[in-house]
Amino acid sequence: MHAYQIRPGSDIDSLARVELASAPLGPRELRIRVHAVSLNYRDLMVARGDYLVSSGTPIVPCSDAAGEVVEVGSQVTRFRVGDRVAGSFFPSWQDGEPTPATTADAPGAASDGVLAEVLVRHEDSVVAVPSHLDYLEASTLPCAAVTAWNALFEEGRLQPGSTVLLLGTGGVSISALQLARAAGLRTIITSSSDAKLERARSLGADATIHYRRTPDWEVEVERLTQGRGVDLVVEVGGQGTLPRSIASARMGGRVAVIGGVSGFGASDIQPLHIIGGAKRISGIFVGSRGMFERLNQFVAKSALRPVIDRVFSFDQAPQAFAHLRSAQHFGKVVIQVRD
Repeated sequence: MHAYQIRPGSDIDSLARVELASAPLGPRELRIRVHAVSLNYRDLMVARGDYLVSSGTPIVPCSDAAGEVVEVGSQVTRFRVGDRVAGSFFPSWQDGEPTPATTADAPGAASDGVLAEVLVRHEDSVVAVPSHLDYLEASTLPCAAVTAWNALFEEGRLQPGSTVLLLGTGGVSISALQLARAAGLRTIITSSSDAKLERARSLGADATIHYRRTPDWEVEVERLTQGRGVDLVVEVGGQGTLPRSIASARMGGRVAVIGGVSGFGASDIQPLHIIGGAKRISGIFVGSRGMFERLNQFVAKSALRPVIDRVFSFDQAPQAFAHLRSAQHFGKVVIQVRD
């Protein structure tokens, strides 16, 4: 089969198409013909060598794929040939609280990922995808959408009428915007692009902030919420935005820390602002298979369709990575492996 490998620490220029042997099938494993793979910011971090990998050893990148079951092991009970499935981000985390053991294996970083024509996965590590989604759309769910679901509803416990602040218009933020709107939440979203803010409004954002024209955007959040602050901030910026995100949360509110687009270094956080505001900061490490299944139930009931920025062919995988790195995307970047 054909696949791609990347050499962590050598950046995306090291991405190369290779031919690999498909793994033998165990008794509880599935052979999956991959139709689509979606990219995440994490894939750029792997390429740079700063995400759970040792630089130098080539790996198959990417964590998110959707495809068709073409062969099942002798003891498989959850799926059959022809089923449409997507892999869970953490194959060993079925449900409940995360542990070091259940989050140790993360395909595309700690082990080979999914940018390949064929995958072999344990039946407990995949889920059925909503029937109304095509493979391109379904491939966007395992990381970004599950992360957004976890932040909003598993950890965030938001109810209709709650207000959420979303930073930027990447995969997690746009997934969160769609989920929040479908659940009856009020949304505020930031960007440095007027065009992207207009697209966010077309998706139902209640308020938008251009953060370059409004660098003290936490003050604008306070104004938009009549001095109360938001119930939850989906924090993807990291060291450059975390203090402002904390300031944007209401008393007793939450900041769900998901990523570090602006860096993972130290932030100037004042403990008194957290204590005096009774605010809670939570790290969101994607989510479990159970969360993925609950997300899919909601997506099916709400008939949501993920926002895809651009689709590249399998041959164009290097261009897809370059497009993601350009940060010009709105929503998800997807590689179509098979028609």
